[in-house]
Amino acid sequence: MKILHLISSPRGAESISLKLGNAIVEKLQVANPGSTLVTKDLALNPFPHLEEVHVTSFFTPAEQHSPELAEAIKHSDEAIAELMDAEAIVIDAPVYNFQIPSTLKAWIDHICRANKTFSYSANGPEGLVKGKKVYVSISSGGIYSHGPMKPYDFIEPYLRGVLGFLGMTDITVYRAEGLKVPGVGEHALENAIDGIVV
Repeated sequence: MKILHLISSPRGAESISLKLGNAIVEKLQVANPGSTLVTKDLALNPFPHLEEVHVTSFFTPAEQHSPELAEAIKHSDEAIAELMDAEAIVIDAPVYNFQIPSTLKAWIDHICRANKTFSYSANGPEGLVKGKKVYVSISSGGIYSHGPMKPYDFIEPYLRGVLGFLGMTDITVYRAEGLKVPGVGEHALENAIDGIVV
């Protein structure tokens, strides 16, 4: 199995989403001996936030690319190639102000490309990234999967929506949540890891 692991927390080894994501990767490797792993730390090596040159490069035919446009599209082309090559994708997504870190959003902006990862036809949009299994590792200080903070749970719906639009509909979410809640946070990561099934 070819595994792509995306890390977006800037907290390094202390990151709970990373620890949960690593546990998912480890279980995938145990279940699939001989797997290969590509790890992309988006915090250490961030993708550029989209600027005019990137958008222009996306919508300009490759044969018409200037050297500037050819350089600008490299991140996107590389990310899409890695995504297409992977069979399982593990995405670490800590909750930052009710959303994903901007580093992860930047990666998503680079993989969402018309006629590369999705297309439009008379029947509407079609995702072109198919046959993938996606695991999302969410960590949060509060509890967002249920209860009074549920209306602020934007990460899971967003990721299911945007990845599903691209064709990745087989998504499993694991959460280490309530990390700052007394009586819950002490065992949140352990409980999340215990619940992993791949």
